Amino acid sequence: MLLRPGHPAGTDAGHTRVRAGVRLAVDVGSVRIGVARSDAGGLLATPLTVVKRGKGDLDRLAELTADAEAVEVITGLPTSLSGREGPAAAATRAFARALAGRLAPVPVRLVDERFTTTAAHDALRQGGKDSRARRQVVDAAAAAVLLQAALDTERGTGYPPGELVTEGTGT
Repeated sequence: MLLRPGHPAGTDAGHTRVRAGVRLAVDVGSVRIGVARSDAGGLLATPLTVVKRGKGDLDRLAELTADAEAVEVITGLPTSLSGREGPAAAATRAFARALAGRLAPVPVRLVDERFTTTAAHDALRQGGKDSRARRQVVDAAAAAVLLQAALDTERGTGYPPGELVTEGTGT
């Protein structure tokens, strides 16, 4: 497997390693933001919390990022089944740019989040959670599904997943 020069990932017994360090993932909704975190080895993602969307949400996410000593934050990018971006993706891109500005120098990356909420609902339903209980935790569970997919992608390719976000007008 080819790796970019200077890329921190490497191989161990034929398996690509994930860069070391805790990562957070955020699943940005109109009402709530689900947050998940990985272990320091980048192997396992788990739901962390839900942050209320609105005033103070960037500050709370910055606090969670600092507390976890996260090396990166993954943000889910909502796209249609065909991969097209609509108004929700535009709003998420704007949020990710604001988050990148707030968290700098911690990088923020956008990763396709198709099916994460559906997968989270399915897992919670199989775990015996009723619809009312699922509503309270589905956003954090969706963030964990997103983060696990990002970790698995990096392990499989040797490259960080998604696209790097820069603050300002572009991504």
